[in-house]
Formats: sequence, structure tokens, C-alpha cells
Amino acid sequence: MFTVATSTAPTPSKAIEQQVLRIISKRKDIKAVRLRRTASLSRDLRFDTVDVVDIILELERNFHITVPDEVPFNTVGDFVRYVTAHAA
Repeated sequence: MFTVATSTAPTPSKAIEQQVLRIISKRKDIKAVRLRRTASLSRDLRFDTVDVVDIILELERNFHITVPDEVPFNTVGDFVRYVTAHAA
């Protein structure tokens, strides 16, 4: 009889998403589970430019990526998509 091993570890992209959400949530002390990918950074979360820049710097440090200045980040999902696409 063969058994199939199942893993409870999150997929790499899910793990990246969780880490991105944790970094964003720390900025304004918001619970990560309450962040929606569609949440507007300025309208829903009340993040200003300094908040966004600080998040970008933290993401660059944590994921060893470089985020060009011209990349637009308007929602939580924008951060998740960019980091998932560019993290090694």
C-alpha cells in the first residue's frame, strides 16, 4: 500500500504573500489577516508616501530585490504581485 505525503507548508508564492502582508501590516499596526489584496493604500489604509516608501525599503531588504521608482503601488495586491514576480 502506498501513501501520498502531503505537505502543510505553504507554496512559495503563498509564503511570499504572507510575508509581504506581514510587512505591510506592521507599518500601521493592522492585523495581516484583515488586509485585502484590493485594499487601496491611500483610501482604505490611509498610507501616505512615506509609508509606501518605508514598505518598499523593507521589502527590498527582506527579499533582496530592487524596486524602481516608477513602479506604481496603489493596492496591497500590487505589492504582493511585484514581490512574487521578482523575489528569487
